[in-house]
Amino acid sequence: MEISYKLEHFEGPLDLLLHLIEKNKINIYDIPIAEITDQYLDYVNQMEKEDLNVVSEFLVMAATLLDIKSRMLLPAEVDEETGEEQDPRAELVARLLEYKKYKYMALVLQDLEEDAGQVFYKNPTVPREVARYEAPVDLDKLLGDLNLAQLQKIFQQVMRRSEDKIDRVRSNFGTIRKEPVSLEEKIGSVMSYARKHRHFSFRQILENQKDRLEVVVTFLAILELMKIGKIYLTQEHTFDDMEIETLEPEGEESELDLEGLDDFAS
Repeated sequence: MEISYKLEHFEGPLDLLLHLIEKNKINIYDIPIAEITDQYLDYVNQMEKEDLNVVSEFLVMAATLLDIKSRMLLPAEVDEETGEEQDPRAELVARLLEYKKYKYMALVLQDLEEDAGQVFYKNPTVPREVARYEAPVDLDKLLGDLNLAQLQKIFQQVMRRSEDKIDRVRSNFGTIRKEPVSLEEKIGSVMSYARKHRHFSFRQILENQKDRLEVVVTFLAILELMKIGKIYLTQEHTFDDMEIETLEPEGEESELDLEGLDDFAS
């Protein structure tokens, strides 16, 4: 049988099979496999001069058709679960149907692309002044049958909604400001602690501090007291707790010379 079409008309073996089925007006669910296989092989025999990579795809399909043709000559296999006879053509039919679906979808997209290519758009040439023009508001049309009583009612509703959005509790919150920590007062309190306990650790005096700022000021107060010779600080090892001892004789409470100190504020 002579075949007059060329390879470039087909995108692959499935495209060729679909063409043969449509050309012979065959029901895709009941393919005469012997007839289609013969026509397919006639076409493949004329592909000697084609690219090997392309020919290999058609040869694989040819082998598949021959396998199906040979299985059609044997007794039908029965599915163990359903008990129905298995059609050797079922897998090929499913592949053809899927290919046909996507092929038609591609044709639809191609038509849409061609239609879109025939549409031309004109850039707007309206002057900016005209484009920005807005018609004056017709108050009579806008208000309609509204009267002053109705407008007052609408205004009260809007104001009530605004008030409902206010958090009655949080709206009364004020700003809490931390009082400045006086270094001079802290020196006095540390010295009072030292006169009372005589010998204590740095950790002990920090237990009475409220926050980080007071801890820092307390440390500065201890340094200042060391500087004026009121206390003595020792530490045996790095990162050990510091031991503090007052150098002021017991019972003697002389005034502290704190000139030149500034308050340490937060």
